Amino acid sequence: MKETLIKVLRREKEHPEQEKEIKGKTIGLIIDGPNILRKEFGIKLEDIVEALQRIGKIRVAKVVLNQYAPQGLIEAVVNQGLEPVIVAGDTDVRIAIEAMELIYNSDVEIIALATRDADFLPIIQEAKRRGKETIVIGTDPGFSVALQNAADYVIKMERRKAE
Repeated sequence: MKETLIKVLRREKEHPEQEKEIKGKTIGLIIDGPNILRKEFGIKLEDIVEALQRIGKIRVAKVVLNQYAPQGLIEAVVNQGLEPVIVAGDTDVRIAIEAMELIYNSDVEIIALATRDADFLPIIQEAKRRGKETIVIGTDPGFSVALQNAADYVIKMERRKAE
């Protein structure tokens, strides 16, 4: 049984016919490791990947981690088929660079960003200006409302209550 409950919310609910259009599109995923992959959240990489695979095909998937990331986490990233990006110091600048590369990648139709951080709002806005659909993946507490409202889709990961 999964530890995480996944809620996918569509921002433009007045157009249900568009729901089918997203299936099969290519996705570029960037995960803000220090922000999302914390033990207290209980979010697993496979849950994020599974949620996105319901929507489309993941073409590029990177997990940005700082130099303090445990070896077990790095191995888990690799075992999920994702690319670990290890950064000395703050990860935000590297996430922005990786996101801009995806925005300008013509093989990627959807930009998925797993973070709770409102600092990445300009990335979502730029992706939309460039004609990309956007998905934000996050969890409470601290999941930026501005980020959720700016994205086309929101995937809210929640820890299941013990029964």
